[in-house]
Amino acid sequence: MKQKSLTGWHVLIGFSMMFATIICANAFLVVNALRSFPGLEVANSYIASQNFEAKRSAQISLDWKVVASAVGNRIEVNFSKDGVSIQPYIEHAQLSRPADRNADQLLSLTYNGNRFSAPITLQPGLWTLRLHARSEDGILFQKRLVIEVAQ
Repeated sequence: MKQKSLTGWHVLIGFSMMFATIICANAFLVVNALRSFPGLEVANSYIASQNFEAKRSAQISLDWKVVASAVGNRIEVNFSKDGVSIQPYIEHAQLSRPADRNADQLLSLTYNGNRFSAPITLQPGLWTLRLHARSEDGILFQKRLVIEVAQ
């Protein structure tokens, strides 16, 4: 019986297939990473840092506590100060997946006398709630909360 020998062409084809597989896998990962990129937080981080400490101090002086949870097909958000529920003006409320902007939902929160709530459609997993609210004297309060929805 005649044995086939390993030639340079066989080695070239093997290496080519191996590198083609690696390049295809990397291209797939890059495309999916770019598609799921949620975007920039700020346009210019240097400019945003110029007044960060002043905004942070003003927000801390409000002494607000915020709790958010997904209950059934609703999201509930409770703002409180010294254990008493408060009703700030909600400028922006957005619910999103941490790494997928396709699931973003702008919320229209309504106050029911005790807490804010809005109807939602959530799949199991982690969600991020971004809130921008204003106090009566105009101080901006920003908070990012992580909500975990069970299976």
